Amino acid sequence: MKITDIHMPKGANRATKRRGRGSGSGHGKTSCRGRKGAKKRSGTTTRPGFEGGQMPLIRRIPKRGFNSPFKMRYQVVNVESLNAFQANSTVGPAEFKEAGLIGSKMEPIKILGDGKLNKALTVKAHKVSESARKKLEEAGAKIEFLTR
Repeated sequence: MKITDIHMPKGANRATKRRGRGSGSGHGKTSCRGRKGAKKRSGTTTRPGFEGGQMPLIRRIPKRGFNSPFKMRYQVVNVESLNAFQANSTVGPAEFKEAGLIGSKMEPIKILGDGKLNKALTVKAHKVSESARKKLEEAGAKIEFLTR
């Protein structure tokens, strides 16, 4: 098979609509725009969601709830995953990022109490849950709180 043997399927290449070239072209007179109205005029477009004057769907459906733009979102690290670090070491945002436990060093971190810690560490985080605090203290770990 050669490159010259390859052809586009029938109907793949269509001629462009040549509007406004007389009635013989099939696209003359109104140039495929119909009669009157905003869509007939040049330079006018309808905004997304416009339904021709009918009450738009986004305004017809009921609204519920509220999403605060100031909500604090924490990156969570479970107590179980702290076992990956060396005993008696200090772990903070840089170490969590290096170990792949968090996505960003800049966003706040919260330690949660899922799992069990087997070694003593110094943990630096913005927040610690009650169950995590209890498990860290049982393992002999120290907690240092970071500020934003």
